[in-house]
Amino acid sequence: MAKVLAVNISETKGVPKVSIEKGYFEVDHGLVGDAHAGNWHRQVSLLGQESIDKMTAVGVDGLCTGKFAENLTTEGVLLFELPIGTRMKVGEVTMEVTQIGKECHAGCAIRDLVGDCVMPREGIFTKIIIPGYIKPGDEIEIITNK
Repeated sequence: MAKVLAVNISETKGVPKVSIEKGYFEVDHGLVGDAHAGNWHRQVSLLGQESIDKMTAVGVDGLCTGKFAENLTTEGVLLFELPIGTRMKVGEVTMEVTQIGKECHAGCAIRDLVGDCVMPREGIFTKIIIPGYIKPGDEIEIITNK
């Protein structure tokens, strides 16, 4: 079963995020209160525990949820294999995959902290289709897979 391990938020960009009990995700915005939220195609970032485990396996210590500045840390689905346009139901929220990976910006605190960043290769980005709350333990259901 695919599920949410953590909901993570930060007030500034380019820094690790802190876990919260639950988050509200708005249409045309993303996670309320997060620095990356806004009316664009990268409203919410997701990274799988499977990707974080790859970094741990090569000797990076001290990794935890939110360390790669992801809004949702997940488990049980290889996010980076989902095609763009895939819709997922996560908790009360329906979201659509808009981008796989990204360019890591200069001066990235995550890369400086851990020596590498898996987010540019295996993180995904989504936009919110149906708003609502997401909390750790919520199931992730793939609705459509284009």
